[in-house]
Amino acid sequence: MPVTGDQQLLKQINRMALVRQVSLQPGLSRAALADVLGLTKSTITQLVRELMDEGWLAERELMITGDVGRRATPLHLDAGRLVLLGADVGVDEARVVATNLLGVVLDSRIVPYDDAQDPASCIRLVAQALVRVARRLARPDASGGPRRVLGTGLGLHGAVDEATGMLRHAPHLGWRNVDVGSLVREQFAGSLLEGQPLYMQNEANVAALAEFEFTPQSATDPLIYLSIGYGVGAGVIVSDRLLTGLHGFAGEVGHAILQVDGPRCSCGRRGCADALIGLGALLGEARPAYAALERLFDRVKSGDAATCVAVQQAGRQLGVLLNNLWASFDPMAIVIGGPALLLGDTFIAPARAVLAAYADETMLAPPDIRTSHFGADAVAVGAAALARHRVTRPLDLQSIARQAGRPARASVS
Repeated sequence: MPVTGDQQLLKQINRMALVRQVSLQPGLSRAALADVLGLTKSTITQLVRELMDEGWLAERELMITGDVGRRATPLHLDAGRLVLLGADVGVDEARVVATNLLGVVLDSRIVPYDDAQDPASCIRLVAQALVRVARRLARPDASGGPRRVLGTGLGLHGAVDEATGMLRHAPHLGWRNVDVGSLVREQFAGSLLEGQPLYMQNEANVAALAEFEFTPQSATDPLIYLSIGYGVGAGVIVSDRLLTGLHGFAGEVGHAILQVDGPRCSCGRRGCADALIGLGALLGEARPAYAALERLFDRVKSGDAATCVAVQQAGRQLGVLLNNLWASFDPMAIVIGGPALLLGDTFIAPARAVLAAYADETMLAPPDIRTSHFGADAVAVGAAALARHRVTRPLDLQSIARQAGRPARASVS
């Protein structure tokens, strides 16, 4: 006879499978959900009732199907009652957002750092901002009643061990072995967020989840998000799963070699993508900072010849990297995001041209190449998407708990 914990887990798996199906196909009726998920109509009816009570689902107008009997009622994700929090713990500053279940941003704020070299101080400021956002959303306003936080995600610019909450290395911040999970939970103590689910991942990974969870192309799988800022990273989704690798280092394409004996990279090797494509390399001797980036973008907009040539060369190397990702993962789409998008077509057009030439030579159709839907909010919204992604996949949570050595349990909202 199954133990209670197993029964709870099975029920939560069914509940979240129902939520994911409604997210993928909004407007399904209870009967259609029973057919798709292979559950009995009575089970679907019970689960839908619970999920509507909790704020996951909402009904819309009746559908006229032509069938005899009760008309079908379409179901959608409820955009009004549950909230996801996300934070982009960036290099120069942090960005905090609150979204609904559909990824619509309800609140957004910038969090300047007092000292970017002090990780504890930076994490503390981010956590305090998240608490303030949660407190504000918990107050009823003119648009409706209070909203309940479902979970919080953090996007970190470095190698992350999600199971333990440890940021192993953030090279552009100079942080090593920072226990982000403990620092955040310490600030959440005694607040509305105490005991709430908390997740963290690499910034490119969460930005990939924003595109996967919150856009009409949610069925795009495999999907790669290529993040180009001071350095280069990638988030890879294959078969509905985030590909993180054995130690959480998957997607570190910034250190894929694109040019033998090319320029030296910060990692010590030569010809890495970071050294050929990253904004840190395009800045030259200038210290990485917003002011330096703005001067770079201004020179490109004004048509400065030397700068444009350097950016175009970086764009061609980007085309080589796109081809390598295509050959490695055969994705349906590669999404390009990060501050480098502000370089515009001077950067992106050469990359598309190089990829198109490779595709012509192989007589194959290349993957769809598009830019991020979320602009500067991509990582923060992606962190919120991470919370939704994990909460709606209970078996993933069980696996992460086992990796961390914690007792596995069903997460029931």
